[in-house]
Amino acid sequence: MIDALLGAAGLGDIGEHFPNTDERFRDADSMALLRVTVTNVIDAGFQIVNVDCTVVMEQPKLGPHRIAIRERLATELGLTTERVNVKASTGEGMGFIGRGEGAAALAIASLCQLD
Repeated sequence: MIDALLGAAGLGDIGEHFPNTDERFRDADSMALLRVTVTNVIDAGFQIVNVDCTVVMEQPKLGPHRIAIRERLATELGLTTERVNVKASTGEGMGFIGRGEGAAALAIASLCQLD
């Protein structure tokens, strides 16, 4: 979601803002990084309109946690839960995700430039 927000605002990517080679970001709280990103996006003159995220993994099942995740993200993004969507998919037994060896997430963010 951080990359989606940064990309939509033309502000680069997560690696530019929070490089994994910088010890300050080792074991960083992702919600803290999201809050910084939201501030950067707003400071750049944008309003976050909505976000959509798909998590692809075999286990654990996301369904039982989806509402709580949406609520937490909405709070951090300053949005209503209706403007935050989280959905889950599986690898259907294919590739590293299907074998349960990893996970992936895809996100998109819509922004409105403020005058």
